This record gives sequence, structure tokens and C-alpha cells, in this order.
Amino acid sequence: MLVKHKKSIWYEFYVIDIAKGLFITMRNMLFAPNVTIEYPEVRRNYSDRFRGMHYIKSVNGVENCTACMLCPTVCPAECIHIEAGERPDKEKYPVKFEVDLLRCCFCGMCEEACPKDAIKLSNIYEMSVSQRTVYDKSYLAEQRGNK
Repeated sequence: MLVKHKKSIWYEFYVIDIAKGLFITMRNMLFAPNVTIEYPEVRRNYSDRFRGMHYIKSVNGVENCTACMLCPTVCPAECIHIEAGERPDKEKYPVKFEVDLLRCCFCGMCEEACPKDAIKLSNIYEMSVSQRTVYDKSYLAEQRGNK
């Protein structure tokens, strides 16, 4: 046997549910702490593990990279392109070293694969540009970040 309960008009038009929802909204709007960051003036603090802009580490103006091709090999996004050359003392170096940041997934595998610790990911997160850019060796050779 099916028993029907008579609902009051407050429940039929969801007045109590709407009042509960408004109470929760007002409580969070008036008494909850503010979580908005005013970006240009206040910067967000990321952990030390954050991976941002790439850079090539150098010692005395000479980059550590020996163009071993490990970083483009392990890169899952295939965003690193290197052309190798040879110095007069028979040491390899990158003639062309490019990183396409629009393809990069910032996984850090290039940093881990490098035997010379040449390519690093800094903690700089402001990388937005209005057009597609591929960062070349001269741009990446500038020391960036404090990582």
C-alpha cells in the first residue's frame, strides 16, 4: 500500500532549500577569509619543486651543454631541438638549441636526463606572450631564476 504524505507549501516550492542555500552563501561571503591574490602587487609563493621557464646553465660564459641529445630524446612533447657542432678542441657544443614552450608540458624529464646538468627549469612562471615564440640558445643562456 502506497502512503502519500501531504507536503506543506514551504516544501512544495523549495522555500526551505532556497533559504538553506542563501544562508550558506551569505556565511561564506561575509565571514570566510579572503583567498583572492592581487596578482601584480602580490606574487604567489610556489614550492621549490615548481618547474617554470627553462634556462641553460653556464660556467664562465660557456654553456655546460655538450649536445649529447639526451634532452630531446626523453622529451615526451618533442619541444627541444638541438643541432650539434664541434669546437677546435674536439668538444661538441650546441650550435642551435631551441625550446618551444607552447609544446612543453614542464615535466622536468629534460632536466633529469642531462648528464652535465646544463638545462634547468627555473621558478619563473610569468611566460605569457602574445605570439608564438621559440626560445633560442642566446635567450636560454641568460641565467634565470634562483633554482
